[in-house]
Amino acid sequence: MIELKNVCKQFGSVEVLSQIALEIQTGEIVGFLGHNGAGKTTLMRIMTTYLPATSGQVFIDGKNAATASLAIRAKIGYLPEKPPLYPNMTVNEYLTLAGRLHNVRPRDLKGAIASVCAECWLTDVQNSPIAILSKGYQQRVGIAQAIIHNPAILILDEPTSGLDPLQVVQVRALIKRCQSQRTVIVSTHILSEIEHLATRVVIIKQGTIAADASVEEVIRTQQSNTLEEAFLKLNRGRSPISC
Repeated sequence: MIELKNVCKQFGSVEVLSQIALEIQTGEIVGFLGHNGAGKTTLMRIMTTYLPATSGQVFIDGKNAATASLAIRAKIGYLPEKPPLYPNMTVNEYLTLAGRLHNVRPRDLKGAIASVCAECWLTDVQNSPIAILSKGYQQRVGIAQAIIHNPAILILDEPTSGLDPLQVVQVRALIKRCQSQRTVIVSTHILSEIEHLATRVVIIKQGTIAADASVEEVIRTQQSNTLEEAFLKLNRGRSPISC
């Protein structure tokens, strides 16, 4: 489904990603784990074709991101760390706009909105302005816009950042529900997020892949008792991250 071959990214003279090689199969929930600044967001932006790689190749469903970016975007739903919302719109108005931007056919749009509102638990607030919704509800709206076109791949950057404990539980449950229909990639610097969501963890350290395996395998290969302990061993000299 997703294949990255020796992907590098430079901003000026600064190398942010170095020789990233990665394959992700259909139906996986993969967690990108790393400190802030490790390169997670840059990698996700390259996978969504928002940014080009400086070198290397990215293939999504067999298509090369360098030459077929529009076709690839049709297959991907993306939620950046800050959801791209318009507070003055109602949920229904915003999802109508998102559906049109994703080329959902006009005759299918009403049904698509009803479907994602049900999936994201938004039906009761469809006619509410986004500005009055809680952050948890706004995150759900962000996820709804990402899946309005029924993409095969869902990429979420820090989807529970800033949420209260109840909202975190709700958004995690929503992400798990998405797995049955899509490949899901979640970026986070919170260890418990990976343990609750992912079937596989990719640990990114200073722009390189430090580990790529199931949580259990990462713990075992680092001769650790927990993911936190394994992560700290892989990141010696860095301060601990949130648990």
